Amino acid sequence: MTASTPTPTTAPQLRLETHYDQRVMRCFAERPNDVISMWQQAARRQPEAEALVCGAQRLSWAQLQDQVLRVAAALRARGVAKGDRVALLLGNGPEFVIASYATMAIGAVVVPLSTRDQSAGIGYILRDCEAVVLVHDAALGAVVAGMGETPALRHQVVVGGAPDAAQAFAQLLAHAPLPQCEALDEEDLAMLVYTSGTTGFPKGAMLTHLGIVHTILHYAQALGLDASVRGCAVVPLSHVTGLVALMAVTLGLGGTLVVVPHFKAAEMLPLAAQERISFTIMVPAMYQLLLLQENYRQHDLSHWTVGGFGGAPMPPETIDRLAQWLPGLRLSNCYGATETTSPVAVMPAQLTRTHLASVGLALPCADIAVMDDDGRALPADEVGELWLKGPMVAKGYWNNPPATQENFVDGYWRSGDVGRMDAQGFVYVMDRRKDMLNRGGYKIFSVEVENALCEHPDVLEAAVVAKPCPVLGERVHVFVTLRDDKHTEAEALRRFCAERLADYKVPESFTVSHSLLPRNANGKLLKRVLRQELLAAQA
Repeated sequence: MTASTPTPTTAPQLRLETHYDQRVMRCFAERPNDVISMWQQAARRQPEAEALVCGAQRLSWAQLQDQVLRVAAALRARGVAKGDRVALLLGNGPEFVIASYATMAIGAVVVPLSTRDQSAGIGYILRDCEAVVLVHDAALGAVVAGMGETPALRHQVVVGGAPDAAQAFAQLLAHAPLPQCEALDEEDLAMLVYTSGTTGFPKGAMLTHLGIVHTILHYAQALGLDASVRGCAVVPLSHVTGLVALMAVTLGLGGTLVVVPHFKAAEMLPLAAQERISFTIMVPAMYQLLLLQENYRQHDLSHWTVGGFGGAPMPPETIDRLAQWLPGLRLSNCYGATETTSPVAVMPAQLTRTHLASVGLALPCADIAVMDDDGRALPADEVGELWLKGPMVAKGYWNNPPATQENFVDGYWRSGDVGRMDAQGFVYVMDRRKDMLNRGGYKIFSVEVENALCEHPDVLEAAVVAKPCPVLGERVHVFVTLRDDKHTEAEALRRFCAERLADYKVPESFTVSHSLLPRNANGKLLKRVLRQELLAAQA
């Protein structure tokens, strides 16, 4: 089954277009050409307005433009040409934003790297994409030193080291500004974002200016964002959510980007009040951590009107408590992936509470198909793999034709998510293929069990993993994090599930604690760590 969100009469006009080697897709008929043209237009329109805030540093649009063009000219002077890859091994800070836009201003490609990665992983990506420049935090010098041979790498630029050193970022800022940005085609690569690589080596998703521009326009329409937005980047800018959904969207619309180096709930509350934050995207656990602060109601967050979330279900109690605290906050589930340059589906905020199990409706330029194992579309409410299509979807995987051929079919990206779509077009993500359990021939989707447990008032979060069984193949095991003041027993949780789930879906074993579940730097739950913990406990 395929569906797309009905668009209001005031919505931008859509039309079919051909892109990326004969893919036919629905696009916005009127749109900016590229990310840089959107950014330059905003700078010309409001040079004195605030563009970037990070700690004590505040840059107007004129100042941001000047610094971006200086770094762009310095990169060009070092031989960086259109299409070259510039890798950023940086934490959240002004330098990440400046280096990203400077790279795109000369037509080069931004390659964000996770500061949590190790030398071997960083070295692999640099070799795979043949990066010619690496910009890295001085504190990560030892990691960079251990990454092995990188033949294409010609320059390393250090942020936070001695400002007068030849390779210091400050030296790039001292260069004369670039007189004119590179002319760009909308299908040019803007960013090369590597997937997590949970199986095999990481793959570089090729994100274009066309895809990022459509993501910006989609967010503006779906979430009601405009040039007044004050977006807060609390997740890593090296992840597609921080990179596109927060940085590119906020600056593309001409708003103010507030960059938070590290998320700490106790510090986020006064910062959001002081900076009058109006928009951010976080995983549900971050919202829960805000509510766990004893003084959270003492902060005036009335300017916060748009809150996106994704990656996990939002517990109904969290939604209700947020509504009581911030009645003006519109919460929306945003479903997408690195390969889709952010969302393909968004839940209208007014429906979030009544459609807890759904990730939303397809965006105007997105096609979502539910396909069986033979590549045939399934009718409403039938469960299959979600295939995703649109101008936001990546061109393919960098330097990896076999993976591109396997995962991209006629413009659709095979997400690996198991889900369904109802007759009204609401999309439901049941599980990742690898996370779906098979108990004696019965398929169990972990999200259904997790959602049931999260309805329990004592449960903060829950994660289902398969427990190997010689008879049934797999049984349901759940890791449960209780709220700090609660001490519910596993048997009470099992009875709670039994009242809500089919008997074969009821968890048969639990790990109950007050410890938060393991997550990566982007807030994504690490089920592989839980599986390893479970196997170790059984050994």
